[in-house]
Amino acid sequence: MNKDKRRQILERLREANPHPTTELNYSSPFELLIAVILSAQATDVGVNKATDKLFVIANTPAAIQALGLEGLKQYIKTIGLYNAKAENILKTCAILLEQHGGQVPESREALEALPGVGRKTANVVLNTAFGWPTIAVDTHIFRVSNRTGFAPGKNVNQVEEKLLKVVPAEFKQDVHHWLILHGRYTCLARKPRCGSCLIEDLCEFKTKTEPEG
Repeated sequence: MNKDKRRQILERLREANPHPTTELNYSSPFELLIAVILSAQATDVGVNKATDKLFVIANTPAAIQALGLEGLKQYIKTIGLYNAKAENILKTCAILLEQHGGQVPESREALEALPGVGRKTANVVLNTAFGWPTIAVDTHIFRVSNRTGFAPGKNVNQVEEKLLKVVPAEFKQDVHHWLILHGRYTCLARKPRCGSCLIEDLCEFKTKTEPEG
């Protein structure tokens, strides 16, 4: 895909959604961090149902620590892999209290040192909580980037590197939200909704689907 076509795609996505953000509910960097840890192999809707109840009771490292392991599990047991996630969250809270004054660090290295936090989670927190021009590549972004020809790669790291290279600076803050939402609601895994896609004419996907109905 050439540079002009990529720019047209980004301009259309921006026009349709000028101020995109995550669909996870949060009101602080710490709440976002916990929500993103919980979102691995889970839906944002499912995470929000759990955190809407959890954060009323405990939305700081100290408050979650005070719940203890079994107490925390009661709030997140509807989420996949909740046992491992509960343990990671408590370990993360301890590190935040001991090493960072109870605050979420604005540092990739420090974030990735937290249990349950990998590169993708760090990218989401840096982008959404702190405004960094990072691009977190999840399954939706990986699919959309490859299927459309926008930023093809064999793995998430290759796609991230490509996106960072080809996306102009003015779009970097928002592009991962646009691509996630596009993959979640239009460019679906099994049957993409090509007929209702606002970038269909720019997309290089060879086997486009017919409009429904």
